[in-house]
Amino acid sequence: MSFYIMGVGMGAIAERFRGWTEWPAHILFPPACAGCRRLVNAPGTLCGECWQKLRLLEKPWCEVMGTPFSHDMGEGFLSAEAIANPPPFRRARAAVSYEGVAQRIVAGLKYADRTELAPWMARWMARAGAELIADADIVVPVPLHRRRFLTRRFNQSAELARALGRIAGLPFAPDAVRRVKKTRQQVGLGARERQDNVRGAFRVPPEAEIKVRARQVLLVDDVYTTGATVSAVALALRRSGADAVDVLTFARVLPGDFRPGDFRPEGPAPI
Repeated sequence: MSFYIMGVGMGAIAERFRGWTEWPAHILFPPACAGCRRLVNAPGTLCGECWQKLRLLEKPWCEVMGTPFSHDMGEGFLSAEAIANPPPFRRARAAVSYEGVAQRIVAGLKYADRTELAPWMARWMARAGAELIADADIVVPVPLHRRRFLTRRFNQSAELARALGRIAGLPFAPDAVRRVKKTRQQVGLGARERQDNVRGAFRVPPEAEIKVRARQVLLVDDVYTTGATVSAVALALRRSGADAVDVLTFARVLPGDFRPGDFRPEGPAPI
């Protein structure tokens, strides 16, 4: 049954009321570009200048690693990385290349407590990882060690995974994996050092095994650098009976771009 007041539908009235209640917030806290903090029309969007500088990752790409090819190599073609060093996960995808504007967006979420960016970042991730989401049974974030969690007060990967779960209508399991070893920060470490740093750092607790056993897990993190961290988590999930693990991140350091000294340590975000 539809209800009308003075010829106006209740839906229209609700929409007008929502607009009346939101305008003070827009005045007090005007939406800013997620990349440079210029004023924009809607929260979580980029200004025209930043949008042009954002590199979206799209096909053609390696079916396993998700790294883009300069031209179409044919269906099922794999990168040298996937052939020489097959990962413990099934597929990896990322929304954008980790450079410039994307670095500032990640820094805003991770270091400046801008958790309001997570739902918007998750929307871009959902677009890039549509095929992974279609196969997934559960969404699991890369966990923080409890000491680092207490220092940072939130897990940026969990914020992204929670938002993705809502978008995709999938269960969100933030406690499916634990970081049982306090590792050094990966920032500044080389590829081999990163692997050694996270070896044995993750475990599926016995009470959580039922959540991942025989399930297709979508593992979520903010940035894929060398793949050391997500590979270590994927191994823990597979050992606990996960049927398959796919990896979805907001940003990806492309092969050839990784230089250990280029990644900024924790501290105030430059935005």
